[in-house]
Amino acid sequence: MSTRPGVYAAPSPDGIALMDIRTGRGQWRFLDPVGARLWQTITDGATPATAIDDLTAYWRSRGADPAQVRSDLTALADDLERADLLHRTAPAAPPGRTEIRFATPVPVSGAQQLAGHVGLFAALLLLRLLPIRIAIAGARAATRLPGRAALPQEAEAAFTAVRRAARLWPGRAACLEESLAAHFAAALTGHRVRWVIGARFIPQGAHAWIEAGTAIIGQDETDRVWPYIPALQVERSNGNSPPFATTTTHMGEALPRM
Repeated sequence: MSTRPGVYAAPSPDGIALMDIRTGRGQWRFLDPVGARLWQTITDGATPATAIDDLTAYWRSRGADPAQVRSDLTALADDLERADLLHRTAPAAPPGRTEIRFATPVPVSGAQQLAGHVGLFAALLLLRLLPIRIAIAGARAATRLPGRAALPQEAEAAFTAVRRAARLWPGRAACLEESLAAHFAAALTGHRVRWVIGARFIPQGAHAWIEAGTAIIGQDETDRVWPYIPALQVERSNGNSPPFATTTTHMGEALPRM
């Protein structure tokens, strides 16, 4: 099974989240463990018919109604095939040990604040007017600017500068805009951060953030439930990985969980 550019995965014991950035702002598809096993079996090389037969036999041995299982699996496989998602994805980096640093105001120099305004303008322009794949290309281009890896406090300064700049812009800058803007702002001041987009399953959701070393930067203490599983990581050291979305669909809910 070939790799499909523009589709990425965030795997978890609770299922798998597939991100498709080939059009528009991107889309998340959440599969529960049963749907995830079907997707994995097919992308490992089995035909949909073989995967459905094998999984139907497995669930029949566990006492499930084989006719219902087959019907649900067939519907899911057809849906994923129509969406062109039955392809192996780019490998996601496994989540490492991280420290979550909650957003607190830190001192920001004039140059850092200017970078915050420029970074926010660039992020809003890319994300609101162009397909997300262009924004990701821009983030990857920023990693080629001269500079060194940011210390956590330097990444916090970039994030603070973006938040202050956002007060002067109309509308709300959500996590996607803020994190990309902070990525740009850090790059403009000679520092590199890691831009990450990921998903969680309980409850389902997607989020974007920046990291410096092992520190997750700028989280709101009352706003986010961790852990999120990375699907996209953009940084200089290891090339890049994957993106974001605006809609979610939970597949395979009628099937028993593994």
